[in-house]
Amino acid sequence: MRQKGFTLIELMIVVAIIGILAAVAVPAYSDYTVRAKVTEAITAAGAAKTSVADYYYANGELPANNDEAGLGPNTDYETDVISAVSVGTETGAGFALGTVTVSFKDTKGIEPASVLSFVPDTSNNSLAWNCEIPDTDGLPAQYAPANCRSTTSATN
Repeated sequence: MRQKGFTLIELMIVVAIIGILAAVAVPAYSDYTVRAKVTEAITAAGAAKTSVADYYYANGELPANNDEAGLGPNTDYETDVISAVSVGTETGAGFALGTVTVSFKDTKGIEPASVLSFVPDTSNNSLAWNCEIPDTDGLPAQYAPANCRSTTSATN
């Protein structure tokens, strides 16, 4: 008589394979969710970058703060991931005029007050953006967009 079905060993092998796949997938999914939250910050910075560009093309210079750029106070852009979006020197000492900086809240994988900056480049009488992770209080590189991860700034 022939036996039908799977043996206990075969079932244990399948369960072990599924366990190994789950052990690899869970950390990858966690990184993915943090990167998705960083994307929200990049979207929020897009509106601020547009305001800075409008100011630059209208006045021939970069704005020094949110007010000059036509934005509300930096905390007006607060979400469950973002604590502030600020422009220029309003961000703090050492930031160039027109720099759009997004500050993060304490999120799994991201320390509170971590920042991602978009620095304007006005060479050649045009406005381009360089995505940068500041050396201090910067967003962990593994969660930053690919064009921000290099040690040199990247045009956005």
